Amino acid sequence: MAFSFCGDDQSFNSYSVKGGVLNNGCFVDALNLVPHVFLLFITFPILFIGWGSQSSKVQIHHNTWLHFPGHNMRWILTFSLLFVHVCEFAEGIVSNKMMGTNHLHLFMPAFMGFIAATTSVVYYHNIETSNFPKLLLVLFVYWVLAFVTKSIKLWKFAAYNVGPQHLRFCITALLVVLYGLLMGVEVNVIRVRKYVFFANPQKVKPPEDLQDLGVRFLQPFVNLLSKATYWWMNPLIMGAHKRPIELKKIGKLPIAMRAITNYLRLKDAYEDQRTPEDPNRAPSIWRSMYRAFGRPILLSSTFRYLADLLGFAGPLCISGIVKYHGVNATNSTAGDKHFGVHFMSSTELLQDTSVLAVLLFLALVLQRTFLQASYYVTIETGINLRGALLAMIYNKMLRLSTSNMSMGEMTLGQINNLVAIETNQLMWFLFLCPNLWAMPVQIVMGVILLYYLLGWSALVGASVIVLLAPVQYLIATKLADTQKSSLEHSTDRLKKTSEILKGIKLLKLYAWENIFCDSVEDTRGKELTSLRTFAFFTSMSIFMNAAIPIAAVLATFVTHHFLHKTGPTPSEAFAALALFHILVTPLFLLSTVVRFAVKALVSVQKLGEFLQSDEIGDDSWRNGDMSVSMEAGKKNLGGTKAINRKQPMRYQMDNYEQPTRRQLRPTETEDVAVKVSNGFFTWGSNLSTLSDINIRIPTGQLTMIVGQVGCGKSSLLLAMLGEMQTIDGRVYWSNKNRYSVAYATQKSWLLNATVEENITFGSSFNKQRYKAVIDACSLQPDIDLLPFGDQTEIGERGINLSGGQRQRICVARALYQNTNIVFLDDPFSALDIHLSDHLMQEGILKFLQDDKRTVVLVTHKLQYLIHADWIIAMKDGSVLREGTLKDIQTHDIELYDHWKTLMNRQDHGLEKDVQQDSQTTLERKTLRRAFYSREAKNQMDDEDEGNGFTTIKVCWCYLSSGGFFMVFLMVSSKLLKHSVIVAIDYWLAIWTSSKTSQFNGTSLADGPSHDSPYLTVFIVLCAAGITLCLITSLTVEFLGLSAATNLHHNLLNKIIHAPIRFFDITPLGQILNRFSADTNIIDQHIPPTLESLTRSTLLCLSAIGVISSITPGFLLTLVPLAVAFYFIQKYFRVASKDLQDLDDSTQLPLLCHFSETAEGLTTIRAFRHEARFKQRMLELTDTNNTAYLFLSAANRWLEVRTDYLGAVIVLTAAGASIWGHNIGLPSGGLVGLALTYALTVTNYLNWVVRNLADLEVQMAAVKKVNSFLGTESENYEGTMDASQVPENWPQNGEIKIQDLCVRYDPVLKPVLKHVNMFIEPGQKVGICGRTGSGKSSLSLAFFNMVDIFEGKIVIDGIDICKLPLQTLRSRLSIILQDPVLFSGSIRFNLDPERTCTDDRLWEALEIAQLKNMVKALPGGLDAVVTEGGENFSLGQRQLFCLARAFVRKSSILIMDEATASIDMATENILQKVVMTAFADRTVVTIAHRVSTILDAEQVLVFSSGILVESDSGPNLLAQEDSLFSVLVRTHK
Repeated sequence: MAFSFCGDDQSFNSYSVKGGVLNNGCFVDALNLVPHVFLLFITFPILFIGWGSQSSKVQIHHNTWLHFPGHNMRWILTFSLLFVHVCEFAEGIVSNKMMGTNHLHLFMPAFMGFIAATTSVVYYHNIETSNFPKLLLVLFVYWVLAFVTKSIKLWKFAAYNVGPQHLRFCITALLVVLYGLLMGVEVNVIRVRKYVFFANPQKVKPPEDLQDLGVRFLQPFVNLLSKATYWWMNPLIMGAHKRPIELKKIGKLPIAMRAITNYLRLKDAYEDQRTPEDPNRAPSIWRSMYRAFGRPILLSSTFRYLADLLGFAGPLCISGIVKYHGVNATNSTAGDKHFGVHFMSSTELLQDTSVLAVLLFLALVLQRTFLQASYYVTIETGINLRGALLAMIYNKMLRLSTSNMSMGEMTLGQINNLVAIETNQLMWFLFLCPNLWAMPVQIVMGVILLYYLLGWSALVGASVIVLLAPVQYLIATKLADTQKSSLEHSTDRLKKTSEILKGIKLLKLYAWENIFCDSVEDTRGKELTSLRTFAFFTSMSIFMNAAIPIAAVLATFVTHHFLHKTGPTPSEAFAALALFHILVTPLFLLSTVVRFAVKALVSVQKLGEFLQSDEIGDDSWRNGDMSVSMEAGKKNLGGTKAINRKQPMRYQMDNYEQPTRRQLRPTETEDVAVKVSNGFFTWGSNLSTLSDINIRIPTGQLTMIVGQVGCGKSSLLLAMLGEMQTIDGRVYWSNKNRYSVAYATQKSWLLNATVEENITFGSSFNKQRYKAVIDACSLQPDIDLLPFGDQTEIGERGINLSGGQRQRICVARALYQNTNIVFLDDPFSALDIHLSDHLMQEGILKFLQDDKRTVVLVTHKLQYLIHADWIIAMKDGSVLREGTLKDIQTHDIELYDHWKTLMNRQDHGLEKDVQQDSQTTLERKTLRRAFYSREAKNQMDDEDEGNGFTTIKVCWCYLSSGGFFMVFLMVSSKLLKHSVIVAIDYWLAIWTSSKTSQFNGTSLADGPSHDSPYLTVFIVLCAAGITLCLITSLTVEFLGLSAATNLHHNLLNKIIHAPIRFFDITPLGQILNRFSADTNIIDQHIPPTLESLTRSTLLCLSAIGVISSITPGFLLTLVPLAVAFYFIQKYFRVASKDLQDLDDSTQLPLLCHFSETAEGLTTIRAFRHEARFKQRMLELTDTNNTAYLFLSAANRWLEVRTDYLGAVIVLTAAGASIWGHNIGLPSGGLVGLALTYALTVTNYLNWVVRNLADLEVQMAAVKKVNSFLGTESENYEGTMDASQVPENWPQNGEIKIQDLCVRYDPVLKPVLKHVNMFIEPGQKVGICGRTGSGKSSLSLAFFNMVDIFEGKIVIDGIDICKLPLQTLRSRLSIILQDPVLFSGSIRFNLDPERTCTDDRLWEALEIAQLKNMVKALPGGLDAVVTEGGENFSLGQRQLFCLARAFVRKSSILIMDEATASIDMATENILQKVVMTAFADRTVVTIAHRVSTILDAEQVLVFSSGILVESDSGPNLLAQEDSLFSVLVRTHK
């Protein structure tokens, strides 16, 4: 019988039991089968019944609920058990081959044991998730039985002198130990859970996180197998294909990973270092980080070491497979025989190639699992650390002393850097830090193994690698420096670009766009120079990485040839090749890690300085601690640290609830809300800003603080709020006042939130009150203009409001809060007179006084003093007078008279204000313009990013903009390089195999000479390979550079020459994004991704090609592998893109929250909203961390899967070559080649997918830029040639308009309909009409800026539509209503073309009343103008714009509401000047204030696009019912 259980050897009766039953080996083996069969019989029915009823478990979390003790231990032991069973099975099979007939009992029990062990773990998992521990008894019985039967077997072996030198003895001993341990685990479960043998079993509840269904990040809760393979991520990643992943889908973080948990850990570690003996000692951040997060880092390092050691199994197994490949194990009879069967020694098993192949596979799988586990643990820890650091920075920031911020010791920029850069540097350092101690070990091990394989010659190769490492470090530092310089240039370029875009209308009207365009191109040129350096160093770094292994191999084998006079054997050569590949990675990474370590040191130093900086004084006085002196912040003169740091635990983040109030005895009379006695306050220098302050603020009354600019009014408010440092004196607050003060600062501060959220500011919403506040601040008309009413986002990232609108929202916030005290710091500064009056009457006098709230108002508007109940007059940082208006009138007549004269002056201003179509309407108009067509644009921006096909199209567009020659060069050099690399290895295989065939033959004598031709070819090939590496790395980078150059150049030209309508409908931010973020991606990110993608794809393809050509059998398995790979990458790319978007979109609010908190510190502290803001910060941090965690878990998900695929490829390649040898396929060197290549595939498969996903995201930038390249340009040519236009045209300035119809866009209605008029040379014409009547459109029509689709404008006999735009626009001049200045010098602003003499410039300045002011400036005409002209007042800027128009001596001047922001006196002068300086020229004034054109020679009145009246001013006024006289009457 061929398959009898005990075999049927003639020489030995397997079934005899003469010597006792247990002495029959076969019977003992049969006994070993019993427990396994028992387990399978009992568990299968239970599992089937259980699985049938599984539908009842709906909730996700029960599946992940691990509540049996010793859980991980059990999984690890079971996995070890499975591994030992595999070894036992292999040993049985190999031993069976040695026997004459088949002995099933040698391997059958091992096979059954494997199945039983697998079943046990499945069974356990199901019991655990359904929480039914009684069924665990089955497993307990199984472990006991298995332990007993195996022990019997071991005992019998020992009795028959089978010892550790035999493999089967060792395996059996291991199994006994494992079964014993598993039995122990089972007993432990009974001990803890008491589910049997005990009266009261223990009740369990799932962990808190799992009771909360919001937690979707299950990594900490799933079982070990799911943890290692990220199996729990499957639903999320597969689901992303159907519908995108949203924030709701990724849920909340588990408690242990939340920022608050980690913050408290880090904080405790930080504070514990402060000893009572030395409370001021600065704690070390490194030590705190180690104490808080050291353990997971150690765990990760352990995983890392295990992975690295397993990594060396690859080369060793290859060496073994090649060595024993085709060596038939014939000398097998020598083995020992006991019980009539063969016993192997341990080494014999490792000489079997099939066994080695399986071992190689298992080692790879384990190595990859450990490696990914190590990555995951460090990333999780890094994210936890970042959350903790952010919370620490934020907490510190809320307590920063205000003087630090205002004296510039701690700028907003620094805080933003800490948040955006330093915390991320530390996080990245944590990601990489296990490499710091793992890499040296890896390198040392690698060198030792190489030495063992090849002797001294290996050390030569290794030294090549080690010596080139510093060069790589040097390149890395150079890269960092170049990146810095290119960043500076790009910031500069962005500043210029944004200035151009803000002033684009002016540039077009003056035909200056090319001058400014050139200046941007100039900066871009500098940026490209540093980008070129960057590209060069990047390609050097890529080149080093590719060329070092070739150089090392070359050095090694050449040395080996000269030392040993022969080349190495195939097994040595290919093991060495694999080892070199392993060695290169750590050396390449080492430079990066060292660089990050250096950066981390700097970051920690900055963080330390920040955490040690001054804090604000103790403000317990506002919690109701009456009359606490401000001694806590007493200033020790000379020192700067004015802070009591002795109670660090006061501001733990746990106590979120607001501080409670204590009942107090009334110490003061109740009619004083705040009292300052003998106060001296400072902003941190030793000079007091406020001195000798003795004031009282009466309760429930309106107190006004007045005084000149800079006399300390705002400082007084801040001193009362405790923001200033107290040198002497006290601030008392009466106990009736709640702990919070409503405070509106002078510089308005808005949150990035809706209008409603900005006003309610965390208070409950009360409709009636809200409405009253909105009306008092006259915000309703502004809110009506917003696209979503009061639900519109405003603030940094939302819609930009004007100064007045922002200020009114801040005042509304202060009014809405239900607090006893309201501080308003100059709320009228940005408002015009109507609004100020309304706010004063409705808001302050009615709304606040009706509530009997205490109001303190700082103001410059003295006409409101009559309303004040109490006045505090200040001068030079001290109080000049205090009392009611009547007191001051009687006691200080001089001051009262001074005020009266000032009030009269303000009244004059009042008249002028009333006349003008107020500033507010202007603001509202700008707001309306900003929206008038955002909608259409948004749809365009939201269009889908497109599918794979569009990505290919975009890719092609990117490559073609790089130039076809470069693309051809890149493709051909890449293909050549990879062919040469394959050729090198192939040649090595032939060369080494030739040795073995020589040894088998007889021609040993001519060995060395035989080698020389091989060696020469080898050297030539290596040299070619290295050269090609250099060429390819350079071509890719420079292809990227030329693409970036062309794309930016085209984009800039397209946008600058786009029609003005394009800028009306495209938000400025969107255009700027193309120039900033998208250009940056195209410049710096796409080339390396493209390089990496092509390299890894070609490596994988060449490897698969090599394996298939050597062992064609491999092709069969390739199909299922390819299908699996396709699906993995398909799912991953979609999910990765979604998670990346989530990560980006959650990062911005976090950074914004930090910067807005830093700006609004005083407001937040006055309102006492610190706790709310902390809570918000923690939520934002957690949201961002969740997205980031999911993103990195998705990356691990991909890598584990591609790594396992790689391992399968190695297994099939090995299997195919072993099987191929039996049918006579090549052996030796070529098998080594195939296996070495299979090993590299595992490293590169996941890079293919990751780079594909990255490239897809990055190509979106090219797509966005491309969408702008499609914009129509204005028609610059015209039908006339510029040379046909007379030099001095227009000479006279005669304008004829015939049947003119104008529209902004072919799809829109006309804005001017059939206008006819005639303007004589030198005539002064006024144009007026209500808002939106088409006045401004007419001014644009003169410059051909809008679509003139009917009729024509003829100037001095030439139809302007025929002229080239450049000529037309450079011959007319215009003054716009919003003054635009560019950064540069005054000269540059007046005359960017550099065509005028200084005298002419001075003359223009004199006409514009600016000469004296400019003369006084340092540098005169070359004085600096900051961005947007911020260093001049609005009026001055308007005057500069006038001067600019005067410089251009054109015979036609168009003034578009040019005097809207100039005071009366200046305006009158201007009117006169314009009449004299332009006496002989045509002036067209578009008037907002009708009064300015009363005496014009011709007045044109428009109404909704139609010219309704045209006559001289006085004539029209004479007609009572004319529209003009109606306008004049309503505006008076």
